[in-house]
Amino acid sequence: MSEQRNAARVLNMNVMAIAAMTVAALAGCEVNNQGYEPRQPIAYSHATHAGGSQIDCEYCHFQAERGRYAGIPPAQVCMNCHAQVLKDNEEVLKVKQAIDTGEPIQWIRVHRLPDHAYFNHSAHVVTGDIECQECHGPVESMGLVRQEAPLTMGWCLQCHRAEQPERPQPSAMGLVQALAEGEVARDQVADASRSAALAFAGEPVPATRLTDCSVCHR
Repeated sequence: MSEQRNAARVLNMNVMAIAAMTVAALAGCEVNNQGYEPRQPIAYSHATHAGGSQIDCEYCHFQAERGRYAGIPPAQVCMNCHAQVLKDNEEVLKVKQAIDTGEPIQWIRVHRLPDHAYFNHSAHVVTGDIECQECHGPVESMGLVRQEAPLTMGWCLQCHRAEQPERPQPSAMGLVQALAEGEVARDQVADASRSAALAFAGEPVPATRLTDCSVCHR
């Protein structure tokens, strides 16, 4: 019986050792979907529209300068042009059918951040004056959109650490909008850290504060 106990103890120690080594090996790794390039239900080419026709990103993704999410454009935005241009194209007819039937197009999401990470498009696009390509890569040359950047915490922090002191806090507009829309209460803002309070006030935040936890984790 004692031999069985010793064998079990050795087995448990081996399992724990393997688990510890696995955790240690993964500690420096961040899981990401870099390179993810799903096929979409409609063969839409950013290379044709944003590249060849030079349509501004925000013509379709107009929410990017207004709030947290860039959003997927309504199908009717496509038909603003395609009611006259290539209106009999097979892919355009799919868009028209979606409008006629009221069935939304089942686009497959490419870029996704963890739920616990706060990101505001308008803060980066408007306040930060960051080009779409800095995070999304050369979309204007992509026939099929892929995730170009890792979008990991470490990757985001590289940019935050490089910011100049006079550059405004990326999430300032998001806090103001969230308060206006009732998503956060005034006492929550009052209890926020110094960096979040500066962001709420819309004041420039020193570069050292752009890496405060409360900037992205709230």
